[in-house]
Amino acid sequence: MSRMTWHGVRTVALLELRQRVRSTRWVVALVVWFLVVGAITALTWAAIGGLGAGLGATSGDDRVLTGPPIFGAVVFFVLFLGLLVSPTLSATSVNGDRNAGTLATLQVTLLSPVEIAVGKLLAAWVAALAFLAVSVPFLVIALAAGGVPVVSVVVCLVVLALLLAVICAIGLGFSALSPRTSGSAVLTFLAVAGLTVLTPIVFALSLPSVTTQEEVRVWTVPATYDWESGEPPECEWQTQTMGVSHTERTWWLLAANPFVILADAAPQARAETAGVSDPLGAIRTAVRSARTGPAAEQDWCTGTFVSLTADGTAIDEPQSPVEVPEPDRSLVWPYGLAVNVLLGAIGLTVAIRRLSIPQRRLPRGTRVA
Repeated sequence: MSRMTWHGVRTVALLELRQRVRSTRWVVALVVWFLVVGAITALTWAAIGGLGAGLGATSGDDRVLTGPPIFGAVVFFVLFLGLLVSPTLSATSVNGDRNAGTLATLQVTLLSPVEIAVGKLLAAWVAALAFLAVSVPFLVIALAAGGVPVVSVVVCLVVLALLLAVICAIGLGFSALSPRTSGSAVLTFLAVAGLTVLTPIVFALSLPSVTTQEEVRVWTVPATYDWESGEPPECEWQTQTMGVSHTERTWWLLAANPFVILADAAPQARAETAGVSDPLGAIRTAVRSARTGPAAEQDWCTGTFVSLTADGTAIDEPQSPVEVPEPDRSLVWPYGLAVNVLLGAIGLTVAIRRLSIPQRRLPRGTRVA
């Protein structure tokens, strides 16, 4: 049966959640999460604040200085912990009940496989949202540092909630596929590692395959320039053959990374000051620059030397003759989020098919009732 009703989904979800609430480990996990996120927030605030003071930020600029890096660090840490916790909430949902002999009881009721699978997914997602809700006060505290739009909290929470739902759905699929809880947990963690760690590694390893030897116009300091004159040089260009990496062909490898999705979806923070960058903005710019591809010209003339005249006066920098191309401002996160949602949908579909009865074939040693 493929029908789905809210009553059936709610029944399964409540059964799952009641089992979790009865466990004292659930409360301990929430308390530990609260303490860890709070400690990271305090340490980040102290570190960034000390760095800003060391760089000589004024009291007026200090709010703009510390806000984006603190908020970015806390949001990334919450996502990191969420990606570690979410697999444990759903990766044993199906095979755990099968090993305990309670899954067959649900399957012989009027509940459809869709209702059982969606109910278990909803319960795991609600449990993950509980951890996310505990983190909200620290996101607001980080927001209070200034320099970050208020809407950033809402956007980041929505994206975090969607990503956690995806991981829960992937874990549910592996839980239905694997007869052992340890196996499904390992497979889910490997899937998370593939999205977060493997994607940048594959992108880096693909660079040689998209790097070609091309003639590039390079602006340099003339060989006849008098370094003791104290006057800025007039840059001249020459053509050189060098390796050029066409990252516009492989940028999509980074799009599915949850950290890239979160960074690209977050609203732009206010301008940074005193050299302290915004982690969200840095990742957003890096990925969009990779999507833009290499520049047609390179500037080796300005900003590449530090020289002093005989009397110790610094030589003025020449004006750069190269127009730096603006990074592609097209959004990246919709593509990455679509890939993640597709993976989650596949996991949910697998769970529904594996929960359908009667099953023609079961893995050896699988308990039915």
